Amino acid sequence: MSERKRTIFSDGKITGRAVRDSFVKLNPGTQVKNPVMFMVFVSAILTFIMFIVALTGVRDAAPGYILAISIILWFTVLFGNFAEAIAEGRGKAQADALRAGRRDTMACKIPSADQKDKITEVKSTELKRGDIVYVKAGEQIPADGDVIEGAASVDESAITGESAPVIRESGGDRSAVTGGTTVISDWIVARISSNPGEGFMDKMIAMVEGASRKKTPNELALQIFLVALSIIFVLVTMSLYSYSAFSSVQAGIVNPTSITNLVALLICLAPTTIGALLSAIGIAGMSRLNQANVLAMSGRAIEAAGDVDTLLLDKTGTITLGNRQADAFIPVDGNDERELADAAQLSSLADETPEGRSIVVLAKERFGIRGRNMEELQASFVPFTAKTRMSGIDYNGNEIRKGAADAVKAYVTERGRKLQPGVRPDCNQNCQSGRNSPGGSPKWQSDGRG
Repeated sequence: MSERKRTIFSDGKITGRAVRDSFVKLNPGTQVKNPVMFMVFVSAILTFIMFIVALTGVRDAAPGYILAISIILWFTVLFGNFAEAIAEGRGKAQADALRAGRRDTMACKIPSADQKDKITEVKSTELKRGDIVYVKAGEQIPADGDVIEGAASVDESAITGESAPVIRESGGDRSAVTGGTTVISDWIVARISSNPGEGFMDKMIAMVEGASRKKTPNELALQIFLVALSIIFVLVTMSLYSYSAFSSVQAGIVNPTSITNLVALLICLAPTTIGALLSAIGIAGMSRLNQANVLAMSGRAIEAAGDVDTLLLDKTGTITLGNRQADAFIPVDGNDERELADAAQLSSLADETPEGRSIVVLAKERFGIRGRNMEELQASFVPFTAKTRMSGIDYNGNEIRKGAADAVKAYVTERGRKLQPGVRPDCNQNCQSGRNSPGGSPKWQSDGRG
C-alpha cells in the first residue's frame, strides 16, 4: 500500500466521518441522484422484505439464501456510499482548513466615499453587495469588492501565494480586491461586490468540498449510457421470468426461476461498479489536484489535467507569508556599510510595511543602531505610500529616501543628481538573487541621498 493510501485510511477523523455518511446517504432522496445505485438500493430493500416474508412460510427460496443476497446488496450500496464519502471527506477536511484560515473581521462601513469620518463597525459577514467600506493599513479587507477611492499595497499571498504585495487603486484593471487579503500601507475605499457566502473564498471552499461541483459532459453522457444499460438489463430479467413462467406452465411444473435469483442476476449484469465510483472519481480528482496546490474550477479542468504532461508556471516567488524581510545592506563604490545601515534605518522609520520594519530591526541587530533624538535633528518624516513607493526623512537640510530602485532613481534625477555608477547593476544583481534565494528575501541597497 502506498504512503498516500496509508495516510488516507489512517486518518481516523476522515474514515469515521465517511462511515457515518455512508449510512446517512441511504436516504432515498440521495440515492435517487444516482440511478444505477438507486436500482441496487431498491433491490436490497426488496430482498430484505422477501426475507421477512419467507420467515412466515411464503417463500421462493430458502430464507438463508435470500438473506445472503440481501446482505450482499446492502454491502454494495454502502460501499458506493463509502467511496463517495471518503472522497468528500478529504475535500471537507481541506475546506475546514480554509475556513480556519478565514476569520470574521470587523469592517468600517461608511455611507459614501466622501464621508470617511462616519464609520459604523459591522461584522464582515453582515456586509451586502453595494456597501462601502474604509480599510486602512494593517486591516484585513472584509469582503470582495472594487476600489472606488485611494490606492494601497495589498498582501494577497493568502490567495495567490505570491509574496510581493500588489497595488490596488481605483479605476483601471487593478481595482478588484479579495476578502481575506490585508492592506499593508495607505488606505482604500471599496464597494462590496458580493453578498455573504458568495465571495471568492466561499466559492473556493464549496468547490474543494465538492458541494458545488457540476458534472462534466463526459460524466453526463456516461450516466445516460449506464441508465440505458440498466433499463435493458431490467427488461432482460423480466423477459427471463416471463419465459420461465410460460415454460413451466407448458411443462406442468413449478416455475424454477425465483425472484431472488433474478434480482441477483440483474445486479450482476448492471454496471454497478462504475455507477458507484463515478461521482467519487470526480471528487477524488479535485482533491488530488488540491493536494498539488492546484484549484480546479470545473469538472472539465479535472479531465483536462489528466492529459497534461508538462506544466509551465510563470512564478518567481517562493514565500507565501507575504512579509518580505531585509537580510543585508550592500554598499557600493566603497561606501561604509554602517553608514548605509544608518541611512536606511532613518529612512524606514516612517515605513510601517513589514519590509520597512525589517530594515529598522536589521540595523539594530547588525550594528546596534537604536533610537536617536529627533527633536535635535529637527526631522520630518515622509511616510511610505503605494503611489510613491518610497519613504524617507528630511533633517537639517538633508534628505534620505529609501524605496524601489526605479522610484529612487526618478526622485534623484528629478533633483538634478545622479545615482552612483555601481548602484543600478548591483541593485539588479542582488534583487534577482534575492528572489531566487531559498528565503526569497530581496536585499535592500537602493538608498539614495538628495
